[in-house]
Amino acid sequence: MGVIQVRDVPEETERTLKARAEREGKSLAAYVRDLLNEEASVPTLDEVMTKIAADEPVPYDPDFVRETMREGRR
Repeated sequence: MGVIQVRDVPEETERTLKARAEREGKSLAAYVRDLLNEEASVPTLDEVMTKIAADEPVPYDPDFVRETMREGRR
């Protein structure tokens, strides 16, 4: 496991996070760790766009699209 140290956190922010952690029955470290894990689990827009750009293009056949849409409406 890595270690992250954050300096210069405003006192109001620290109080808010401590209160939220307490309400969830967690330590401040556990609460902030959960926030960081949640943030890291969601790709950024740039990451999504990079993945899309790297994907193989999908061939576009208007007749296939129309037929698929017709079948889906039945």
